[in-house]
Amino acid sequence: MTEQHGSEQQGGFPRRDAEGRVASLGDLLGVCLAGLVIGALALVLFEWAFASIGDGDFGQTNGWLAVILPAWLFWDDFRAWDFGAARVVAALVATAVGVSAGLLIAGLGAGLPPLLSGALGAAAFTVVYAAVWFPGVRWLARRTG
Repeated sequence: MTEQHGSEQQGGFPRRDAEGRVASLGDLLGVCLAGLVIGALALVLFEWAFASIGDGDFGQTNGWLAVILPAWLFWDDFRAWDFGAARVVAALVATAVGVSAGLLIAGLGAGLPPLLSGALGAAAFTVVYAAVWFPGVRWLARRTG
């Protein structure tokens, strides 16, 4: 059981408030980027394993798969917010801006192997989504009550 101190729960990372929402942008970015690195390393490991048995060239897996763990955390934080327009609008805007940024970065790296260009796109999506979602949902929630 976690202890309560003020409005934040103690003992976990990312830190969460009493409603179960991620407490700070730094925590959200830190956990998301750690998840992104873990996802990218898992893809590299799978690529290495399949390349070593002769099933294709190294680096041809889509690097966007590295976004699975950050997306899971984004979904968890989305669910922690009360049902309403604020969370839906913030998530839609963050997704649109994040995907656009990710596609732009992945497109700039079009000459790179798909694993690398996709992972760069996933990293851009993760950072932009978090930077738009975190303040956006709070701002909209205050405005809509």
